[in-house]
Amino acid sequence: MHFLHVVGARPNFMKVAPVTRALAARQGVQQTLLHTGQHYDQNMSDVFFRELEIPEPDFNLAVGSGTHAEQTSQIMLRFEPVVVKQKPDWVLVYGDVNSTIAAALVCAKLQIPVAHVEAGLRSFDRSMPEEINRLLTDQLADLLFTPSEDGDQNLLREGVPRERIHFVGNVMIDTLVRLLPKAAATLPEKLPRQYALVTLHRPSNVDDLSGLKGLLDALTGIGFTLPIIFPVHPRTRQKIAELGFSHSENLQLWEPQSYLRFLALQQKATVVITDSGGIQEET
Repeated sequence: MHFLHVVGARPNFMKVAPVTRALAARQGVQQTLLHTGQHYDQNMSDVFFRELEIPEPDFNLAVGSGTHAEQTSQIMLRFEPVVVKQKPDWVLVYGDVNSTIAAALVCAKLQIPVAHVEAGLRSFDRSMPEEINRLLTDQLADLLFTPSEDGDQNLLREGVPRERIHFVGNVMIDTLVRLLPKAAATLPEKLPRQYALVTLHRPSNVDDLSGLKGLLDALTGIGFTLPIIFPVHPRTRQKIAELGFSHSENLQLWEPQSYLRFLALQQKATVVITDSGGIQEET
């Protein structure tokens, strides 16, 4: 049985790790790992593969950034010849990023079975690109692995046959439980005794400069009471630069952190302020 895993962004990496480990323990299983390159710099990608003990990808499509249409279309164009040549029995897609829907759409048209890991989640807000990706992927997938029972109910309400739905739990938390003991050793030597840990990356929060300035001003105000550590997503850093925002020493703008170090920062934080669904689950 040949499984081809498609990943493209950091949240996918934490989800694919326990699945590949579980399949590797079975007899007669071949696995191929394809990275679309949706997240493409070292801090956003390569270090995660090392820390999560995921094998180097067999294929890297090196798609990079772009608009949603550009990124999705480039993934489809580069993914199709790979999947045609590899002829997998199943393609596994993860989460709700552009790589997820792009691979699912290609496979559906080629009649290659698709399994969606983390199916059924809904925000009921179609202004979120991730919501569109979730809805469409779940309609195309042949097997839907849900992290929570409300996911089952969402899928049944949308007309997905019950026999396709399997409640399996949150595989990302499998990764957290396995690696949390290693995380503490990665902490920086000098940390405030108490601090807030912040991430911001969603377009609705960072693309509108006036809205972003309001968030940064609010964080600056919080910083007078509680120091803030803010590992800054590259997209967010670009927008902060456009603002010309001048931050105080109580608002520390850090580079993106590795998976283990960020887990350790979460564990020691007094409070976490984030727009990331994955980080909400981890905390």
